[in-house]
Amino acid sequence: MSTAPPRTYQIRTYGCQMNVHDSERLSGLLEDAGYRRAGDEHQADVVVFNTCAVRENADNRLYGSLGHLLPTKKAHPGMQIAVGGCLAQKDQHSIVEKAPWVDVVFGTHNIGSLPVLLERARIADEAQVEIKESLETFPSTLPTRRDSPYAAWVSISVGCNNTCTFCIVPALRGKETDRRPGEILAEVRALVAEGVQEITLLGQNVNAYGVEFGDRAAFAKLLRACGEIEGLDRVRFTSPHPKDFTDDVIAAMAETSNVMPQLHMPLQSGSDAVLRRMRRSYRSERYLGIIDKVRAAMPEAAITTDIIVGFPGETEQDFQATVDVVKAARFAGSFTFQYSIRPGTPAATMPDQVSKPVVQERYERLIEVVEDVAWTENKTQLGRTVEVMFAEGEGRKDAATARLSGRARDNRLVHVAVPEDPELRPRPGDVADAVITYAAPHHLTADDGITGLRRTRGGDAWAARQARAADGVTDRPVVGLGMPGIGAPSS
Repeated sequence: MSTAPPRTYQIRTYGCQMNVHDSERLSGLLEDAGYRRAGDEHQADVVVFNTCAVRENADNRLYGSLGHLLPTKKAHPGMQIAVGGCLAQKDQHSIVEKAPWVDVVFGTHNIGSLPVLLERARIADEAQVEIKESLETFPSTLPTRRDSPYAAWVSISVGCNNTCTFCIVPALRGKETDRRPGEILAEVRALVAEGVQEITLLGQNVNAYGVEFGDRAAFAKLLRACGEIEGLDRVRFTSPHPKDFTDDVIAAMAETSNVMPQLHMPLQSGSDAVLRRMRRSYRSERYLGIIDKVRAAMPEAAITTDIIVGFPGETEQDFQATVDVVKAARFAGSFTFQYSIRPGTPAATMPDQVSKPVVQERYERLIEVVEDVAWTENKTQLGRTVEVMFAEGEGRKDAATARLSGRARDNRLVHVAVPEDPELRPRPGDVADAVITYAAPHHLTADDGITGLRRTRGGDAWAARQARAADGVTDRPVVGLGMPGIGAPSS
């Protein structure tokens, strides 16, 4: 008697690291339910769109993608399409009204429901729309299929208590909900036991962690506790808010050896007037003061940021204030965005919307400044020896240049010339030292080879996964640590 092959799935992810993390959970949920990831040569039985509502024209891109998929679905009996994430939370029933061939719509608070909703839709032969208004299960407790065997995201909180006038995230992900410290550390230890050697702590406002259970020092304590986990080589976090950045966090970063000398802290604008209209509860002096303290404690730290150009009411003087802060802050990189109206946010109805041509012109000028500053900062690395943890997929041209790419401790991207001999060549997850020979605005190059190659458990985990894949074995997801308690820690 023949057995039907397992149904296959594909997930298309849009937006931030939180969405990437959620997509790993969605993969784990589906694999735990018996699905398998679709290979390039196979058409998926289930396609999941994990959407973002922050980017411009996010809904147009979604409906365009859904339209392109309709002929495929018609030609593939039994195929299902699911839409989740922030746009699903925002638009809810209108998705099925605009694209009636969608089978499942689920929100940011109930990603764990996806397998059940797919089965319900199949049995009932009608769309299933389920949107919860509060968190059901903390994402990090769900099964997962992690793309990397040596690096992992760990969510410590979801939601946000801020009221930035340009941002719709609090309305879609809700108020901040914190995991208990013991549960976070238990997950980190479990990951390390599997070969993970780098973790990134995630939160919409990661350094506000502890607000729900009334411990303002909780994030600094968490960083220090991560430092005590044997085998955990690198700890990063994103994204902190300047208003919650305290001296104890800076001290914890500087004094905890596995917390990396890297900080990504959104600026958004260098104009105090614009920051007030954005409802960002800090000013440029406060922001630069944090950077000064970070550099005093960690002179080698690389600092990156987010900036919005053309916020309503932004004048040329306001724009120049942003340019001045970029130069003073000496950012190693910046994610720079043009403001565009997000329906449902206070900024969408503000007067003095800046015209598109003016926004574009300022954006282009700022990009020139940002890249010049980043290039200057990267040039300071010339001749330095940096520790690189090699990674998969970091260098698009690695095959053509005989290099392997990875990240320095400060998170700078480094393309490294490596030996051809497999015995001497690092694997993704392995660590080696390299001397920087060339600097560009967005990367560094080390063409003098490597020294001090260290074979790691992460590299072993990568090699084991490759061997299983060669044998046709698909990794099973890591099942989470059980249902969490949310709120005040028990001890």
